[in-house]
Amino acid sequence: MSDNLYQHFHTVIERQPEATFMTTPAGRVIRYGDLPGLTAGLAGAMQAMGVAPGDRVAVQVEKSPETILLYLACLRMGGVYLPLNTAYTGEEIAYFLADAEPALFVCRPEDEASARALCTDAAQTSVATLDGDGQGSLIEAAARAEPMSGITPRTANDLASILYTSGTTGRSKGAMLTHGNLLSNARALAETWRFTPDDRLIHALPIFHIHGLFVACNTVLASGASMLYLPRFDADEVIDAMVDGTVLMGVPTFYTRLLKSPRLTRDAVAAMRLFVSGSAPLTTETHNAFSERTGVAILERYGMTETGMNSSNPYDGERCAGTVGFPLPGVEIRITQPEQATALPDGEVGMIEVRGPNVFSGYWGMPEKTAEELRSDGWFITGDLGMIDDRGYLQIVGRGKDLVISGGYNVYPREVEQIIDEHPDVEESAVIGVAHPDFGEGVTAVVVPAAGANPSESSIQQALDGRLARFKQPKRVVFVDALPRNAMGKVQKNQLRDTYATLYSASE
Repeated sequence: MSDNLYQHFHTVIERQPEATFMTTPAGRVIRYGDLPGLTAGLAGAMQAMGVAPGDRVAVQVEKSPETILLYLACLRMGGVYLPLNTAYTGEEIAYFLADAEPALFVCRPEDEASARALCTDAAQTSVATLDGDGQGSLIEAAARAEPMSGITPRTANDLASILYTSGTTGRSKGAMLTHGNLLSNARALAETWRFTPDDRLIHALPIFHIHGLFVACNTVLASGASMLYLPRFDADEVIDAMVDGTVLMGVPTFYTRLLKSPRLTRDAVAAMRLFVSGSAPLTTETHNAFSERTGVAILERYGMTETGMNSSNPYDGERCAGTVGFPLPGVEIRITQPEQATALPDGEVGMIEVRGPNVFSGYWGMPEKTAEELRSDGWFITGDLGMIDDRGYLQIVGRGKDLVISGGYNVYPREVEQIIDEHPDVEESAVIGVAHPDFGEGVTAVVVPAAGANPSESSIQQALDGRLARFKQPKRVVFVDALPRNAMGKVQKNQLRDTYATLYSASE
């Protein structure tokens, strides 16, 4: 079987052209048999704009069925899809464009002027638009273009996508994901989660990161299932969709918000066979509350941008709260002392390392960083701390480098701290994640004012507005005389997390 991801999807299309791929709340239906024609027009438009196999296509647009079709068209023509969070600011986008040098940047219509200004310095970058209703200059170009015929040959090692993940030094890293990476993961998830053409996935996730785009869409396409498309998460709309759906993929915030609805009952989920949670830790309280309310245990899994999904609680068998289950088919997981690369026995805490066909090929333009995190024998050092318990379940017990996951999105403190520290009224800052009842963790800034200065919480927050995506901005700013440090001068963020552990439970 071909290792070309789109070719694999095309095989499914040919097998069931009349089957439904996607339905929308407005009643629009896209069949599998519609996909070749729809992607041919988009691929033809991109070719006319100068996109060639291997070129990057950067995309910062609202979620729409056309965005998913654009992703498929990019795969079909051999391009490298580069989705960007819709919350990223112009300053952040400028970095991504300069770093990836895409041949095409697809943006929202209201951003076209600023996008063209940013692209004046980029080498041969065209600009096209696409809005949340699936309209824009890209769609107009697709209607005029000579449709692409055939499928561009790609191998397992050819790039399919670049996803940027923030670096702890403040510089974002582009994780290079190949056709082999994405296809192996889609197959493993379809097998592990028992996907069939009879499944109907409720898709309420954003599609600019690995969860909504690759875990959700690729698993649907690889198995021939269908998708109940929702433009965003709304608890009532998701519960309405459960009448027709069979699977929901979400972040913990989805489940905390569903639990707030009295409509979430055993009868409401009667047609659903699977609820999956990822992108952030699911609390034991949420897991247990959902099981008690619905009679269904949420299945939690573990993945990351560089690897896709690594492990999953079992489909059959106990889905243990506080664990992320067992390695997926074809994936190896070990716990190590990272400096020595020596494996630790079960029950001991160490660095989680992953090896398998899902592991990325490296960071775009960063060979030194790649060498630091991807061992020569294929083991990827995740930066997460964990242990394998006596039942074989993997537990995540901490995160290296103090990563904060808020609402399912990764926030690296150093990036936020660097901008806060530029404020004239700030001596220094430390950004931490604090337990939050809705977002899992709330981004929280602990600030030492500059001598003689008296900054306010709002003045710090306002200074970040427009410079950082909203999900990275601190929900609270607290002020202290000094940050706690150890004998080596390192800020003790664990002490700060303990000090402010109840900050949001008290205020929210």
